[in-house]
Amino acid sequence: MTETEQHGPAAAEYRVLARKYRPSDFAGLIGQDALVRTLTNAIESGRLAHAFILTGVRGVGKTTTARIIARALNCVGPDGAGGPTVRPCGVCEHCRAIAEDRHVDVLEMDAASRTGVDNIRDLIEGVAYRPASARFKVYIIDEVHMLSKGAFNALLKTLEEPPDHVKFIFATTEIRRVPVTVLSRCQRFDLRRVDMDTLGAHFAAIAETEGATVTPDALALIARAADGSVRDGLSLLDQAIAHGAGRADEALVRDMLGLADRAVSFDLLEAALRGDPAAALSILDEQYRAGADPDVLLQDMLDLTHWLTRLKVAPGAAERAGVAETERTRGRDLASRLDMGALGRAWQMLLKGLQEARGAPSPLQAAEMILVRLAHAATLPTPDEAIRALREGRVPAPSGQGAPVAAPASPPVPPPGDARGIAPPPGDGRDGPTTRLKLAEAPRPEPEAPPPADPRTYAEVVALAEAEREAILHADLINNVHLVAFAPGRIEFRPADGAPDDLAHKIKRFLDSRTGRRWAVGLSHDPGAPTLDQQRAARDAELRAGVADHPTVRAVLDAFPGAEISAVTEHGGLPGPDNAED
Repeated sequence: MTETEQHGPAAAEYRVLARKYRPSDFAGLIGQDALVRTLTNAIESGRLAHAFILTGVRGVGKTTTARIIARALNCVGPDGAGGPTVRPCGVCEHCRAIAEDRHVDVLEMDAASRTGVDNIRDLIEGVAYRPASARFKVYIIDEVHMLSKGAFNALLKTLEEPPDHVKFIFATTEIRRVPVTVLSRCQRFDLRRVDMDTLGAHFAAIAETEGATVTPDALALIARAADGSVRDGLSLLDQAIAHGAGRADEALVRDMLGLADRAVSFDLLEAALRGDPAAALSILDEQYRAGADPDVLLQDMLDLTHWLTRLKVAPGAAERAGVAETERTRGRDLASRLDMGALGRAWQMLLKGLQEARGAPSPLQAAEMILVRLAHAATLPTPDEAIRALREGRVPAPSGQGAPVAAPASPPVPPPGDARGIAPPPGDGRDGPTTRLKLAEAPRPEPEAPPPADPRTYAEVVALAEAEREAILHADLINNVHLVAFAPGRIEFRPADGAPDDLAHKIKRFLDSRTGRRWAVGLSHDPGAPTLDQQRAARDAELRAGVADHPTVRAVLDAFPGAEISAVTEHGGLPGPDNAED
């Protein structure tokens, strides 16, 4: 009995979804309408480039597109009399051979493992020979950015003037590492990340074809985790179908990916921003025991912070198609009770904390410390509140900790009338001063401080740079400026040799920001005055020369041969020759 008879059709080799549903023509490419339109027009009009370079994130379809181009160029149709076409027949010998990776005239090379000059030299030697059976000899080089500098140089001449029967197709995920000399010889196509809605619809169709039941929420999670990559998404879909034995829901996919429930992520973020570290740590511990990764939880909190910020500035985003009900309802509620300052601070702390957690020996401990920092920061007054309290003679109190404490030697001042926080929605069982969220409060108009007076002389400009601790600019003003003209609001100068090219821009930017008005700072070809450093050196030389003629100094120099005057400090002058002591 054969193996097929023993095991039946199920014994046939299984093909993963990423390979099984790889597109075989341009119509099968999803999310790449601009690329398909350009290539279609080029093939139909006969305006075919001799070299293409395809760039995009991993799994977006670069190598698949390269193979489709090779088939489109070499297809001869079912009757063997066709020419290049945007709709390869899929049945001719060339189409089938290319699809099965066995065509002698379509050569694929992985530049990640064959990076040297010798590999490219072998390729170039084969370029001179005409195709064995196809219309074009096609060279597909994947991850082309991995080639060495010498390999790129060896390829340049052939790439610029290849024979008519040769086409080059390059694929790369890091286009910036490809030399400009290579890019200038290729027609470039940027494959875009596929959006979540398109990925979700594509995965739903494949799941239906496979006879699997995958809920829309589960498909949305897979599409989000794919991050625009079709291949990554199909691998996750394959895993979810196998994990659930043909059925996959949101809970199964979350468990598979190590994700927390979206409602739990809201609870975690809300507890931290409410200033309740105990509740936040309890939620984190429960999710960790359930299998969620700490850095994934932090990433979810970061995503939620971004979503709340978007709702804050663009409330209409909640009405977009595809937004989950939890994100719409809870997002609106939480965004309405948080101010932009709290969201911006949470974003920065989570962004930095996520990097710390990914590099920490214990991601869980790092995540706990981040939540504690977030909760502690939520109880602190904002910079505006602290400045206002100090101006009013009060010591700023932590948020939600009662009325501010009066500063010594000042009468107690009642707290401002606007609320500093708000209790959580009724029914959640939390109240008290430690369960408050920051409210978005209208900023109180503060009297604007008058702008500083304009420097009336160039010396005052230099003094202002020194007072503001602009050390580099201060040094440039002393050493690299030959002043031609000066008036309050206008400076004209000739830069010294070695001065920065953008010195005029730096001076203008500094004066504009410090004086509250626009300055006109320009360059001139006039010689201008000596720099301040040159003026100081000339003044010191003049002082040394004058002192050297004084009888007392001359007598000292005569008494100590080889002595020099290194510096002169003015202290009211030396005694003259008439009153010099004997």
